[in-house]
Amino acid sequence: MPTKPPLPPFDANSAAQKARLAEDAWNTRDPDKVVLAYTPDSRWRNRAEFIHGRDEIHAFLTRKWQRELDYRLIKELWAFGDKRIAVRFAYEFRDDSGQWYRAYGNENWEFDDNGLMAVRVASINDLPIAASDRLFFWPQGRRPDDHPGLSELGL
Repeated sequence: MPTKPPLPPFDANSAAQKARLAEDAWNTRDPDKVVLAYTPDSRWRNRAEFIHGRDEIHAFLTRKWQRELDYRLIKELWAFGDKRIAVRFAYEFRDDSGQWYRAYGNENWEFDDNGLMAVRVASINDLPIAASDRLFFWPQGRRPDDHPGLSELGL
């Protein structure tokens, strides 16, 4: 089984690094790449949807990024333990009618010894916003290091 550093047990630095790596991967909007961070039998709850295994994760992410256009995400470490990390996040996207949204949420993650995520539990709420209220303007892809995080943006 391949490893996905940083590996547990986590400390503040490695947990923050793991959160940023997850953010970076999701901002690629590439299900083929993102799915490799999860165990083959990873279990998810995403809102009210229950997902099991990489094939279902891949299908979920493909659907997600087909309908959530111009997606940009910021994650921030909230808490950590030996094999667990909690993050809060916000992301912005528009739908195919041009309506913008900011989604707010929390995720609880549990990792195996190889650093792959075995469990992901996500609670998310979507808020319609005006285009003028958007805060995430970097070019599609990885958030630049000098772009403010959630706390700096007051989110």
